[in-house]
Amino acid sequence: MPQLPLNDSLLIVTDLDGTLLDPNTHAWEAAQGWLTRLVDNQVPVVLSSSKTSAEIITLQKEMGLQGLPFIAENGAVIQLDESWSDHPDFPRLRCGADHETILAVIEKLRQQHAYKLFSFDDVDDKTIAEWTGLSPKLAAMARLLEASQTLIWRDTDERLAAFEKQLNEAGLVLQEGGRFWHVLDAQCGKGEAVNWLKAQYQQREGKLRATIGLGDGPNDALLLDNVDYAVVVKGLSRHGVILQNEDPQRVYRTQLAGPEGWSEGLEHFLAKR
Repeated sequence: MPQLPLNDSLLIVTDLDGTLLDPNTHAWEAAQGWLTRLVDNQVPVVLSSSKTSAEIITLQKEMGLQGLPFIAENGAVIQLDESWSDHPDFPRLRCGADHETILAVIEKLRQQHAYKLFSFDDVDDKTIAEWTGLSPKLAAMARLLEASQTLIWRDTDERLAAFEKQLNEAGLVLQEGGRFWHVLDAQCGKGEAVNWLKAQYQQREGKLRATIGLGDGPNDALLLDNVDYAVVVKGLSRHGVILQNEDPQRVYRTQLAGPEGWSEGLEHFLAKR
């Protein structure tokens, strides 16, 4: 079993909802011990989520991770490290179609086919707070989408397949999260975003960092397929997380959920010191 050294040759990329955050309470304090150790040992912790940039920046501050890169909206937005101000894409790289363009495609399909779906643009902050369990302040931030759209699907599985095919024909993809569906440009994703960030670190440091990815939902599969070591945190999704490379030396599936499972996964791969 690999025991990776806890030093600046390591890079952690982690999903938030259901992984580092409890799926019901959004609490993350059970992971505080490992977060502190990672920061103390200069290991960047890159948050990767369907959440918006505004939400992630708020969480970074709470967790003591401010200034580090992050991946928002399932890879459609990448925030650069605050020290990379010389980068042509600083401070933030947006991938593919913007939110308004994606919303227009969804609206057209909904009108043509009478799909039963609700997007974050259909409802107010209070409704989003009820759907997500977020505070009203964070619910308002969840609406600040730049390059994706978040949906609740209330129609049949057969019609979902038709909707997905129509999105694909428009150059968009539909991804399943723990609780919601997400629509973004087909050229974007967590896997592409992770590889882009790995390349930035390598270019700046002249070395390739070992990577550990952590996630709990089907939309984390691309993230977990593009890291050296993968932690699949026990999650809520009925479809589970299916990976291309299930080598038990590379993949660990946790017994615990949320931040407890997150800590369990790091405990499995990282040297105790």
